[in-house]
Amino acid sequence: MRKLVYAFLIVGVLNLAGCTLPQMVKMAKDQQLTVTPNPLEVHKDTVAFSMAANLPVKMLKKGTTYTLNTYYKYGEQETALDPITFNATDYPNSATEQPRVSKDFTFAYKPAMKSGILQVEGVASKGGKSKATPRMDVAVGVITTSKLVKPVYFAAYADHGYNNQEEIIPIVIPDFIFEQGRSVLRKSEIQSDKGKKLDAFIASKNVTKTVTVTGTHSPEGAERINSKLSPDRAKAIEKFYRDQMKKYDYQDKANEIQFVLKPVIREWNEFKTALSAYNGISSEEKAEYLNIINAGGTFEDQEKKMKKLPTYKKVFKDVYPGLRTAKTEILTIKDKKTDAEMSVLAKQITTGQASADALSFEELMYSATLTPSVEEKAAIYEAATKKGSYWNAHNNLAAAYIAQAIANPSNASSLINKAQAQLDIAARLNAAPEVNANLASVSMFNGNAYAAYNYANRASALRGDNAAGLNGVKGSAAIVTGRYREAVSAESSAANTADNLFNKGLAQVLNKDYQNALTSFNEAIRLNSNHAHAHYGAAIASARMGNADGVVSNLANAVKADPSLKEMALTDLEFAKWSTTEAFRNALK
Repeated sequence: MRKLVYAFLIVGVLNLAGCTLPQMVKMAKDQQLTVTPNPLEVHKDTVAFSMAANLPVKMLKKGTTYTLNTYYKYGEQETALDPITFNATDYPNSATEQPRVSKDFTFAYKPAMKSGILQVEGVASKGGKSKATPRMDVAVGVITTSKLVKPVYFAAYADHGYNNQEEIIPIVIPDFIFEQGRSVLRKSEIQSDKGKKLDAFIASKNVTKTVTVTGTHSPEGAERINSKLSPDRAKAIEKFYRDQMKKYDYQDKANEIQFVLKPVIREWNEFKTALSAYNGISSEEKAEYLNIINAGGTFEDQEKKMKKLPTYKKVFKDVYPGLRTAKTEILTIKDKKTDAEMSVLAKQITTGQASADALSFEELMYSATLTPSVEEKAAIYEAATKKGSYWNAHNNLAAAYIAQAIANPSNASSLINKAQAQLDIAARLNAAPEVNANLASVSMFNGNAYAAYNYANRASALRGDNAAGLNGVKGSAAIVTGRYREAVSAESSAANTADNLFNKGLAQVLNKDYQNALTSFNEAIRLNSNHAHAHYGAAIASARMGNADGVVSNLANAVKADPSLKEMALTDLEFAKWSTTEAFRNALK
């Protein structure tokens, strides 16, 4: 009898479970499932979404569990995701309140997943028994707009270090000394070392801008009273200079030289300078002269007071003669090779027709900027790398390889490997911003946007054209890595190219700023009316704003510029709302 009772109890429990599970499956038809976003979207290389599940009141029975199994099915394959589980014990009020759960999901994206279906399967279970619901479709496909990003590369050249502007060199001739009270340039002064130096300079016919001659006098009466003495001494040097120009046949070049005569009259600065350098008296005795000057008064009164000092005769004998001078300063233009001469020599150096010493390192680096040929630039920078351990030579050689890779995509892999090798050397010598900027481009070529983004940040000190080029690279890397706000910021300061403007518009779409995105796409189109992806991006922005006419017109222009976009548009869930309309179909014909 006891065994018979146990048997009836087991059968009763099984019958209860047998009734409960079908009932739960039946009620599951009224479950509320919300997927956000829907359709799914890929960002970076990941599809992320959340699903909120609400079960009907009274669906969860005592001792039961309801599990939502989630799958993403594409083609013949599917990816199983984490389940959502409702345990009846966790929802004691399920008889009067809906059990609710919200869960975040992610899965790695593969291109084959673009067309697929997100499905859920409910499983009601109690004890060892379970019953499953039919699979239910809850989201269709993946929007892949973020994958439209245009990879951008830029060659960042470092400064060559050569001054290609006119350079002024000051030439100072030692002072010519005049006799007391006289302004005649003596023969002994002309034949002295300083006279020979000035004569040799004039004879060399250097390109000269100005000759400044400062005539001075000593403070005593015989010198002071003759107010013409200082200017006449300056004129004496000018006359000598002009006579020598005639001697060396300057002809019209003489008229190109400006003479500036600066007479110094009744002024103590020259005396104070000479007195400071004089070792014939003590510092206390020097202070006596300075006290007289600093006390003020007329020039004559000051000089009379100095005459009463015990050391005056010594100063008069040793210091005053050096104040009866004409000082000559010549501003000459540094002799430089012309751009044409440097271009020819650089070509000869790279072909072995001239010695590497024919140009200095800076001249050789500068000569590379004079040719539009990237191949010639590379040859010149390669020659520059052989002149020593210069980081900018290795960097610029790498930049030339990057520029070649941009122009020749079919040979990019080999060129980028060569660029990487040069940048490794440059970085060891100096990890300058230009080096990091080029490493960012190399990383983008190698498909590593994360490394490109990091290198671009290290190069943030760049300015000018290099900064604008770098921001284009950083913007494209930021889109790939899902940093859309940063991408918009970078692209706003990037070089004004159609690809950069397209990427800016794309980043704005992904940042949900659709009107400004449309503006950026249209700016790209103004630069390049055949930029098919800019038209396509404008169609996406129009779709997100609900502008049917904008979708149709922009898609028509996109397909006209690139017929291969027709197939992409037909399966693009951005246009799902319009894909069945006649206008949409006509636009893709």
